Amino acid sequence: MAICPNGKPGNECEHCQARQLSVCAALEPAELAAFDRIARKMCFAAKSTMFEQDEPSDVVYNITSGAVRLYKLLPDGRRQVVGFALTGDFLGLSMAERNVFSADALGEVTACQFSRHQFSDFVDTHPHLLRRLHAFASHELSIAQEQMVILGRRTAEEKVVAFLIGLRDRWSRIDGSTLNVPLPMTRQDIGDFLGLTVETVSRMFTRLAKQKALVITPDGVRLLDPARLGAMAAT
Repeated sequence: MAICPNGKPGNECEHCQARQLSVCAALEPAELAAFDRIARKMCFAAKSTMFEQDEPSDVVYNITSGAVRLYKLLPDGRRQVVGFALTGDFLGLSMAERNVFSADALGEVTACQFSRHQFSDFVDTHPHLLRRLHAFASHELSIAQEQMVILGRRTAEEKVVAFLIGLRDRWSRIDGSTLNVPLPMTRQDIGDFLGLTVETVSRMFTRLAKQKALVITPDGVRLLDPARLGAMAAT
């Protein structure tokens, strides 16, 4: 982890690619300038740790580029991936005093870092930002509820398809693509998220490719039959 070369406060928020994807979209230019003054621009190398489970939770991150793996280590040593953060996502908004999960950069990641105290003070004086935070929290809750359904009521193939369609929808907000789905995470990461073995995940990708529902690319997959996959994800 390091402060980015241009990591000192400035007037950068207005031109940030993550602005319209995150809670920052609720702020006017003057408010963005004030928000920028309390931020540190951080750069994380691929595979580096942003923060660890059970450490004091004293900072908040807004991901401005890249993808992050979120996971918990269980008492028996197993790892449970609880999600993946992308551009525009905020991390550290929980009110817990210690981090409830760890976060690793999957590739190079940049983020705005705020002290929790300064961030809370800013939100308190900008109620429209608080409303947008509530909207984001409600959306994340619906995603978590859907994840419970995926884990408990679907076949392995349906789990993988639902994961791909959900990720496709998230990436499309960032780059506009509706067919290409980048997969910066490993098959093991996907298995740990879906409750499947890495072998099962690989087998499902191979099956879907043989069915010509998708084609595996160097950086992810390209959906060849998005209508069919979307119907499978909705079952």
